[in-house]
Amino acid sequence: MQAYAMDNLRYIRRTMEQAGSFTAVPGVGGLLMGTTALAAAWVSTLRPGPGWLLAVWLGEACAALAIGIAGAALKSQRANAPLFSGPGRKFVAGFAPPMLAGALLTAVLFHAGMTGFLPGTWLLLYGTSVVAGGAASVRVVPLMGACFMAVGALALAAPSWGGVLLAAGFGGLHLVFGTVIAVKYGG
Repeated sequence: MQAYAMDNLRYIRRTMEQAGSFTAVPGVGGLLMGTTALAAAWVSTLRPGPGWLLAVWLGEACAALAIGIAGAALKSQRANAPLFSGPGRKFVAGFAPPMLAGALLTAVLFHAGMTGFLPGTWLLLYGTSVVAGGAASVRVVPLMGACFMAVGALALAAPSWGGVLLAAGFGGLHLVFGTVIAVKYGG
């Protein structure tokens, strides 16, 4: 009887873990990503040209990815929860495909000389990644993704505002939502 009860408890624990919200989205990490994005937006204005813009923002993407991973790992460690539990895997599974599509479209648009559409593409597909990954998260995460998508759509409609909208999206939205997540969801 005790073995049967223990099996049931393991099943219930595993089911709850897989159904739970992924709360290791780092608010403090979002604040840091917003800060580095604002710095990248400023640096990208120092030398005009699509190659410079691409180099600066690809460097920022790598920095933001490292900050996000480190922040999520630290937050999950503090909460004593495995980072790649069921919800964590779902977050990555939803987040990765739109990001890979963004990388492919970046190469295509850059080589076609359509660099004015890069900011909108980046913002739109990052937002899509956050919405898709955030389906297994707390409610504010997919809302953040929807805001990125809206700014991305605006950047695609007004490509001449791309630099400003990159700063507003990757800088401003990360600062706003990073603050909300840090305050309401434990850092």
